[in-house]
Amino acid sequence: MAARKVLTGARVVLPTGTVTDGRVIVDERGRIAGAAEPDAPAVDLSGHWVVPGFVDIHNHGGGGASFTSGTVDDVLKGVRTHREHGTTTLVASTVTGDMDFLAQRAGLLSELAEQGEIAGIHFEGPFISPCRKGAHDETLLRDPDPADVRKLMDAARGQARMFTLATELPGGVDSVRLLAEHGVIAAIGHTDATYEQTKEAIDAGATVATHLYNAMPAIGHRLPGPIVALLEDERVTVELINDGTHLHPASLELAFHRAGAGRVAFITDAMDAAGFGDGEYMLGPLAVEVKDSVARLVTEDGSEGSIAGSTLTLDRAFKRAVTVDGFPIEDVVRAISANPAKLIGAYDEVGSLEPGKWADLVVLDGGYSVVGVMRRGEWVVDPQLG
Repeated sequence: MAARKVLTGARVVLPTGTVTDGRVIVDERGRIAGAAEPDAPAVDLSGHWVVPGFVDIHNHGGGGASFTSGTVDDVLKGVRTHREHGTTTLVASTVTGDMDFLAQRAGLLSELAEQGEIAGIHFEGPFISPCRKGAHDETLLRDPDPADVRKLMDAARGQARMFTLATELPGGVDSVRLLAEHGVIAAIGHTDATYEQTKEAIDAGATVATHLYNAMPAIGHRLPGPIVALLEDERVTVELINDGTHLHPASLELAFHRAGAGRVAFITDAMDAAGFGDGEYMLGPLAVEVKDSVARLVTEDGSEGSIAGSTLTLDRAFKRAVTVDGFPIEDVVRAISANPAKLIGAYDEVGSLEPGKWADLVVLDGGYSVVGVMRRGEWVVDPQLG
């Protein structure tokens, strides 16, 4: 049982707007309460912000640990790393691999989801286009046969939250329909689809754009491609990697304002090096070098390889969105907490600061740096300890 707490004095971002000199009450169950007991200890957070805990629906690892190939302890290490940076809810993402191996990983990750350590599984690959493979092993790619999709869904034991598909491939649209029927997100990504093919997939039930712009055709004036179709459709939420590397600021702004704050989900697409440092890593079966915090595939001829995920943590994405991109903090909170929570069906429990929900929150200083993180009423990072 968590100790009762009252957080006072901060600017608190609520679904209805920002409250100056606000108060957040945490009960002994670790949930946000409507009223405080007289003897509940108070924590003075004057000069700080309190925002909902971040929700990352696309994350491959961190802290030197991989969700794709690591042990249970490795996965937990990666989860803890991201929690320390404000991500209190995390969906673990895989990368392309052999079908039996992916089914095995789904079994391991589903146990952690059942224990509440992660919020489910995102399968990124193997059902993607070899033309837009990015940091995925081309020899292991396959068409999105609904039977194969169902195999991984079954292996996840109800914990599959999202599949990234190149929906233009044979079986793609049928797989979208299968996922939609079972309440699993069908995300369009690593795709070479046309505008028309993308519209067909959306009509079939696809609702997310996997890291918009990246690993898909660019916008053309005669061939608008998938980006335009994904941005213009109100049924689609677009993932954006706001690390200053994956997207030009103008492209980020175009997507944010065209889709609107209600249809953007900031993600990390993080790999092992997030929160850890430069060096050599493995992303699935592929070698990756991280230099100056940018991850790229290692090539045989020494040329610059494809970007291989990111080293981003969501606190950096949050700070950049407010201080560099100039987005209102309320809109950033929607993109980094509320919207992804709604996508994975968790908004009744997390994603906003409202009575009855888990007390998952982040304390930011005046410069939008993390100084405190609370998950389920317990401090992961205690702002009073520094």
